[in-house]
Amino acid sequence: MNVRRSAAALAAVGVLAAAAPATAAEPSPSPKVTVPAGLYGKGDPTYDGVWRQSLTLLAQRTLGYRPATAAVDWLTGQQCANGSFAAFRAAPAKPCDDKVRADTNSTAAAVQALAAADGHGIAVGKAVDWLKSVQNEDGGWGYYPGAPSDTNSTSVVIGALTAAGTDPADVHKSGKSPYDALPAWSIPCDQDGGGALAYQADKKGKLLANADATAAGLLGALGKGFVARAGKAPAHDTCAEATTRTQVADNAGAYLAAAVAGTGHLKSAMPGAEDQPDFGNTADAVVALAADGRTGPARKAYSWLEKNAGPWAAQNGPAAYAQLILAAHALGEQPGDFGGTSLVRSLNALGPAPHMDTASKHEEKSDDGSGTGVWWIVGVGLVAGIGIGFLLSGRKKQQP
Repeated sequence: MNVRRSAAALAAVGVLAAAAPATAAEPSPSPKVTVPAGLYGKGDPTYDGVWRQSLTLLAQRTLGYRPATAAVDWLTGQQCANGSFAAFRAAPAKPCDDKVRADTNSTAAAVQALAAADGHGIAVGKAVDWLKSVQNEDGGWGYYPGAPSDTNSTSVVIGALTAAGTDPADVHKSGKSPYDALPAWSIPCDQDGGGALAYQADKKGKLLANADATAAGLLGALGKGFVARAGKAPAHDTCAEATTRTQVADNAGAYLAAAVAGTGHLKSAMPGAEDQPDFGNTADAVVALAADGRTGPARKAYSWLEKNAGPWAAQNGPAAYAQLILAAHALGEQPGDFGGTSLVRSLNALGPAPHMDTASKHEEKSDDGSGTGVWWIVGVGLVAGIGIGFLLSGRKKQQP
């Protein structure tokens, strides 16, 4: 459900990354990779094409826009015959072969976007069937089929299942559902980082608190995906043994709320990164905290983003703008007036123009404060079930 992942190139060489550096710009196009028509953003799509497109389409739908046909067609054209998606296929007309590395995160993100786009039930169904086919015996998913399960991948798939109208609790492997997998990554309350979630256990079996995984896992435990609205406040606010998904969520929500209480933002968790804010993970935390009913901490983090995240979004491109729009949506804020800038116009300018949905509209402030712009909000019924899983592109993928 950030520039939640580091430049996914790291994953290709097997490096675990918790989050992209907050100052990293969107990658420049490779001399060998042409950014195709219909795809949002100008950066090299090799590692995040499907992810950033999916977040973009979802963000547009929450605003009440109907994504451009060319944008949706580009995404559906990336699907392999078996239903899966890779991060990017430069030659989508060619059948997928062993060189195409389909992954659960790209596939789950595409499911959420296509489910929201309407009229793509066959593509969504095939993708869900593929995700079910690569579920691990612990009930979770790894980034690539056969890889050990991790919090982020499991959570983004939960969001996809929910968006497709499938109860994640009913998706089993060896008798275990994804909800059974999440408690294994919840750090015991009496340990450092208690209540947070780890991405995976390290080689020694130790769990290390990861704010990105915690935000993703919180949404997963709530059964939500990339798109969420403020939920009911949790019944319990103290850390306790996480044997159920409800307690996983309670623990994770309390940890995230405490993490943003001081500065209003999360710090970069990428190995070797300087002590600096992580804009993408903070945006994800806003969505997760809002979904968990912790609107006070969520609004504090959103206010910090309004004051500081504009340059980051301009650098990182469509997924970053989409993350901020999804954060605004979760709190009912107006992304057309984000610290004096319109996230809506900024995102839509990066690709084919979407169509305005005349079913619902709402006045937004224009960039010059004149109040002449229009932004579009879809009713609750349109987005119910889309979910939010968190996220890859703007916050690009965390992979094993």
